[in-house]
Amino acid sequence: MTGQDFRTDRGGLVDRSRPLRFRFDGRDYTGYEGDTLASALLANGVHRTGAGFRLGRPRGIFSAGVEEPNALVQIEEPFPEPMLPATVVELYDGLVARGLGGRGRLAGEPDPARYDAMHAHCDVLVVGAGPAGLAAAAAAAATGARTIVVDDQPRPGGSLLGTGSPAPEVDPGVHLLTRTTAFGYYDDNYVVAVERRTNHLGGRAPAHLSRERIWRIRARHVVLATGAHERSLAFADNDRPGVMLAGAARTYVNRYGVRPGRRAVVMTTNDSAYAAALDLHTAGVDIAAVADLRPGGSPPWAQRCAERGIEVLDGHAVARVAGEDRVSAATLRRLEDGTFTGPARDLDADLLLVSGGWNPVGALYSQAGGRLAYDPELGAFRPDGGCRQAVTIAGALAGTHTPGITVWTLPGGDPATAFVDLQRDVTVADLERATGTGMRSVEHVKRYTTAGTAHDQGKTSGTLTSGVVAGLLAVDVGELGTTTFRPPYAPVSFAALAGRDRGMRYDPVRVTALHEWHEAHGAPFENVGQWKRPWFYPRDGEDMITAVLRECRAARTGVAMMDASTLGKIEVAGPDAAVLLDLLYTNMMSTLKVGSVRYGVMCRPDGMVFDDGTVSRLAEDRFLVTTTTGNAAAVLDWMEEWLQTEWPHLRVHCTSVTEQWATIAVVGPRSRDVLAALAPGLDVSRDGFGFMTWRDTDIAGIPGRACRISFSGELAYELNVSWWDAVALWEAVLAAGAAHGITPYGTETMHVLRAEKGYPIIGQDTDGTVTPHDLGLGWAVSKKKADFIGKRSFTRADTSRTDRKQLVGLLPDDGRTLLPEGAHLVATPALPEPPVPALGHVTSAYHSAALGRTFALALIRGGRDRIGQRVFAPLGNELVPVTITSSVLYDPEGARRDG
Repeated sequence: MTGQDFRTDRGGLVDRSRPLRFRFDGRDYTGYEGDTLASALLANGVHRTGAGFRLGRPRGIFSAGVEEPNALVQIEEPFPEPMLPATVVELYDGLVARGLGGRGRLAGEPDPARYDAMHAHCDVLVVGAGPAGLAAAAAAAATGARTIVVDDQPRPGGSLLGTGSPAPEVDPGVHLLTRTTAFGYYDDNYVVAVERRTNHLGGRAPAHLSRERIWRIRARHVVLATGAHERSLAFADNDRPGVMLAGAARTYVNRYGVRPGRRAVVMTTNDSAYAAALDLHTAGVDIAAVADLRPGGSPPWAQRCAERGIEVLDGHAVARVAGEDRVSAATLRRLEDGTFTGPARDLDADLLLVSGGWNPVGALYSQAGGRLAYDPELGAFRPDGGCRQAVTIAGALAGTHTPGITVWTLPGGDPATAFVDLQRDVTVADLERATGTGMRSVEHVKRYTTAGTAHDQGKTSGTLTSGVVAGLLAVDVGELGTTTFRPPYAPVSFAALAGRDRGMRYDPVRVTALHEWHEAHGAPFENVGQWKRPWFYPRDGEDMITAVLRECRAARTGVAMMDASTLGKIEVAGPDAAVLLDLLYTNMMSTLKVGSVRYGVMCRPDGMVFDDGTVSRLAEDRFLVTTTTGNAAAVLDWMEEWLQTEWPHLRVHCTSVTEQWATIAVVGPRSRDVLAALAPGLDVSRDGFGFMTWRDTDIAGIPGRACRISFSGELAYELNVSWWDAVALWEAVLAAGAAHGITPYGTETMHVLRAEKGYPIIGQDTDGTVTPHDLGLGWAVSKKKADFIGKRSFTRADTSRTDRKQLVGLLPDDGRTLLPEGAHLVATPALPEPPVPALGHVTSAYHSAALGRTFALALIRGGRDRIGQRVFAPLGNELVPVTITSSVLYDPEGARRDG
């Protein structure tokens, strides 16, 4: 184990009675409970943590918080996590990490930890648990307001944690969320935050506890007390390990009991760095000199330094940094009117502390719609009070820091080594090139150079970039402005955003009650939405084409059966149910009689087909709607959206009952015989049980509902029973149909049967630009109803064009070629020079047992007027001739539907 040579003898907020072991870059170290990885590394004399992203130059720890641009690490154990600032990783026993050069590694195995979310409402939300935030929270709680405080640190106190001052007590009426970073501020005072819940317990989350938690908070009023970040200056070799923000060094000494170096040079433009110099000196760090860029410096602070024997050089700055892997010396010279003059002072040092001023952390305020204005005295952008939301700013965010002088760059040295954005390796030379190309907007410069686009989102570089660019363009910084702040303020893991919606919960696999039967009988499955549906049922030696042709023959000549349970089913109930359905569907549903079924089409407001299905009237005020399998949730959401936003006066409730009803389709000329055997008490005659009607009856002794619906064009029934009774009914149907050679079939056969009849599948034969008229469903568009969704769009010039793409059938001339779905169709047998105008494309293509050939459906421009014409499908180097036909290729008269 490497000793903690840079740890102070006493002090800090770490628990020295609880040592922690960790490994970094292959070496073992120790730290204490309360350390961050950065503070523990510094305590062990490790300053270099990686290399620059673009140039590969050595990089060290630069700050002490979320603003860290350099010290990105990869956590390897107990679970891989990439791109974490070492300054915010709380140390725990067994931590294994390595330094990064800007690229991390995702885990190759599922994260065993939980991630979850919480919703909260409050009267006052305070962001920041520093002195200003805690004071605001106490004042709010005293009025009885429900108050929440969020802060990214493990304990309250804010800036006081780094100064050695005691933090105020937290009012007992305040709900304090520590380790919680507010990263997004949206309209109506909606703030999203992420809480880190396990690093302090030891990386891997216990089973009962999540690693991270997303908080979604709606507040009546928000107080932003987000503080300020210290910034650096741009000067040659300012990226060397050992160059550190002065306030960060003060934090390491006071909060962690760590000396970040042995001998330091301090360079500042303001008073704040003097306090850092004195605190480091008290902790045993030799202060070689304080270089104050201000002519005359700060006499009160200079006097305090003199009492310690610390030399202060007013009007001086760093002219050169020596050292390769670590700062070894700094050269100071007098700075007058932007030029170095006078003799040089070479000072040995392993630490160079810099303070170029303080930037109020205005990211959340900007996200909330507030304006940030440049304050020349502060040398930074701060809120100007022009926010549209109920928000108050407090503390350093309001610009309460003592101003100094504003300096962006120092002269001398190579501008290609004067870094503005340490994380993106953007230098003054890069900004010179950008402005040299004619760029005048800081947003354009940002995109050209990538300054401010990295992991730290420009926390230390954003204002500095604006200042340097303003100098290059000779414009006022306030006039130039700063780049836009967007969520997230700090990086948030995708795992946290996903919460529990990952793996099976992200995209659940849904199976019907008959799934095990399908598996046992060798069916491969097709993914339809989230459902696993049996694709076909191969027998020994059969490939897919052979099996499907066999299944199709059974449905056309005898009897076949299919598990149709995945059809979306929504019960629509209430006194105004019929009114709602008339508004949702293109055709009339209010005239439907109890006991009857009607096919219907839904359109979007633009007149394009959204979904189709059937509507059964169960009672005067109750209907059962079926939808396509993949669109069931979308249709229910669609219904609720219109009810809640446009027609809240309608007295209707919509309930998904998809999983309540198992559905078995019995199809084919012999299907009536099968149903008669299953339901002896049901009149199954043509007149007694007509097409598009339903009956409640016992089926194989099971209470159920039989519907005379056909998606194949054959005589067919859909039998519905409770999900629990699905297997019993399936077995009963198989037994009743055995004498007729009943054959189970899957989704591929279903597609062939429906395509032979020209029945479209929404989402396959449509693409979001298709109207009911394009599909040949103009008969399902009511001319009587006063209104329905999409009605007005049918009168638009575009939707009423005669040359729109229309659904038609295609017959390849050779009868054998199976056209690829999506294949384009052209008018001529010889392709002209590109671009080649396409007439349309193939939407579905199959082998047909009934037709004895291949066929396809297609959307073709003016297709119905082209019936009988030959067009061509470019396949590789070949143009395949096909003939356009009606979309109904089998039993166009519909004679087979009633048996």
